[in-house]
Amino acid sequence: MSLSTGDPDFIGGYTLVDRLGAGGMGVVYLGRSASGRHVAVKLVHQQYAQDEEFRTRFRQEVAAARKVSGAFTAPVVDADPDAERPWMATLYVPGPTLSEVVRKQGPLDGRSLRTLGLGLVEALRDIHQVGVVHRDLKPSNILMADDGPRVIDFGISRAADNQTLTVTIGRVLGTPPFMSPEQLRSPRGVTAASDVFSLGSLLVFAATGAAPFESDSPYVSGYQVMYEQPTLAGVPAPLTAIAERCLAKEPTERPDLAELHRMLDALPDFAAAAPSTIERPNAQGPVPTHLGASAAGAPEALPPQPPGKPAAGQRRRRLILTAVGAALALAGLTVAAVMFATDSPSPDTTRPTASAPSAALPKGWQPWRTSLSVTTSGPQLGYQKSGCVSDATTLYCGGTGFTVAAVDAATGRVRWRYGDSPQQARPIGVRDGVVYAYRETAEQGRYVVALDADTKEQRWEQRMSGAGSAVLFPGGVLTLADGEQEFIAYGTSGRPLWRSPALAGKFCNPTVLGGVPYALCSPMDSSGLAKEGPYTLLRLDPADGTPHELATLPKKSLLLGAFHDQAVFLVPQTAKDVYDEGYVRPYNALIRVDPRTGETERTALSHTMYGSATVLNGVVYFIQDNGTVSAVSADTGRRLWRRSTDVESLSAPVRSKKYGQLYFSNRFGRLLALDTRTGAEAWRVTALNDVGVGGVAVPPSVMLVKDQIVATAGYTAFSVRPDRPSALPSARPSASGQVTSPGATG
Repeated sequence: MSLSTGDPDFIGGYTLVDRLGAGGMGVVYLGRSASGRHVAVKLVHQQYAQDEEFRTRFRQEVAAARKVSGAFTAPVVDADPDAERPWMATLYVPGPTLSEVVRKQGPLDGRSLRTLGLGLVEALRDIHQVGVVHRDLKPSNILMADDGPRVIDFGISRAADNQTLTVTIGRVLGTPPFMSPEQLRSPRGVTAASDVFSLGSLLVFAATGAAPFESDSPYVSGYQVMYEQPTLAGVPAPLTAIAERCLAKEPTERPDLAELHRMLDALPDFAAAAPSTIERPNAQGPVPTHLGASAAGAPEALPPQPPGKPAAGQRRRRLILTAVGAALALAGLTVAAVMFATDSPSPDTTRPTASAPSAALPKGWQPWRTSLSVTTSGPQLGYQKSGCVSDATTLYCGGTGFTVAAVDAATGRVRWRYGDSPQQARPIGVRDGVVYAYRETAEQGRYVVALDADTKEQRWEQRMSGAGSAVLFPGGVLTLADGEQEFIAYGTSGRPLWRSPALAGKFCNPTVLGGVPYALCSPMDSSGLAKEGPYTLLRLDPADGTPHELATLPKKSLLLGAFHDQAVFLVPQTAKDVYDEGYVRPYNALIRVDPRTGETERTALSHTMYGSATVLNGVVYFIQDNGTVSAVSADTGRRLWRRSTDVESLSAPVRSKKYGQLYFSNRFGRLLALDTRTGAEAWRVTALNDVGVGGVAVPPSVMLVKDQIVATAGYTAFSVRPDRPSALPSARPSASGQVTSPGATG
């Protein structure tokens, strides 16, 4: 339908093209970005925008949808839950809803049902793996795209970190014919099995044109779900056993996603059931094959059109039907919660690279995957991101859930471990056969230690500040002394090379830019804690440590790295203190500092940017939590490209000059390659089936050792080659001696 008087022309930078529909909580529009990309934009009704509880629910909806990334879900591409009227934009997915397909074309045949079921299992795997239960799987929330179904609408889903919200807003929490018995009894207690029950109802609907529990009254439907057996009349025989297992009243009797995947994959081809009107018990009459209005107040399917000449505008309406399901399904905003682990397999979705040059790899290399998890004791050393450093043959990794580990780069075999407690800090570095790492105890404080790279024998250790870090530079290793009043550089023997005073009254943390030692110093508050700027940049002479005060940088600036031997900082659009959950600080400029004169050059960004940032080869890459990656020239500030990848929780990228690609990992071990020039996706591989209990909370990392890609996800390290990313890794024993399944890494 066309935009009406009072509808906005723009929302969040998106031009509104059409009004797709309205539900109880908001209006949904078809929007277009500046590049021409279409999205479904949901704008909350004004009366709810003033309700703080509603805003909390809306933030939760956005957060739940952003957690999920996968080939069979429609990702959030943009949102502003803190706007005067909150809004959210989701990816435009071509394809009608399942309810429309069944209503217009009749029940699906065996091959189509198999494709539908396998796609929904994959979607649920991605949804469940981030600790979310969908809770409203129904025909209007399934888009039937050409390349497979898409699950949409996380409006009444809830992640485990939102358990304190109430669960009633005066409406039914879900759609009774497709809800599970436990969801009706105890909405807070649902698990992954609840979505399996709903999936069973969906399969019956797709196979027969009617749900297994239906009535004119939602209360009667709810009673049937809880106490009566499903109506499976007309369900083709090959599907009956699957439906019965999924629709078991007890959650423990239903198949898990791995088993369900196997059952659906074995489903034979068969003809579609004849469309018919099925009589339902407790109903006042026949139930039509299309469903009525959803609990959110949005229609689940368009009413049947009378035969004859199409009504005016019907052809145009067909063009935007592909987004109607995604748009209207965004209306509900009620919640429920659960957190659990999943063991479902991950089908390979790699797109192979064509005519790629052969990769340079360590001798004897094979794709590998290794669990780094190990039983530890003592406090966790946690103040930096986990990850690995490497020489030509070995990785040295540290992280949550494991101690420092030396991992053979060719095979993934753990050669040795060091330390008694997990270290959420990557080792400092490796040089000339020496690995530099940290050691910390509650009684003695923090030390920088030098270990023999082959034997892990400790060569020396020196105490350092418990708040600072240590860095390698060509002349040695630089630390902040225990008293935080001076810097000390140590040589390979552990003897001090030089000492240099830190700035009085400020906290100074050492860093290295372009091989030169620097320090970034921030003022202290009355309690002795470092503030977020303004920052003073010090250059320390590599020969004797003489400090040179170069420049003062604005509050909350971020040091990105070096470009043309200059220090590059990212400058925020606003430096105000904001501690609201979900707030993302905007950035609008870069500052480069001349290392000789201290002169600064400010470059405005052509677009306001969000997310974490990394500078590589003169390009600043911004990575947002929702998987959007943007490339900005460090010279001009001009945005070079922007790509919505739908892969959330991405790591900082690493760049391959040989292949002209950026590589990313995410928290679940999903690897992604983008073209450095255009941002086009080169390939991706699906997530690992298990990164370790609690591992999804660990930030991911990715690096290159020669040409091989080495990534960490949770408690797991794994490697693939960029020219053949679909090669499966070999299983490797964990620290406990158990073999880790290779899963679906590549």
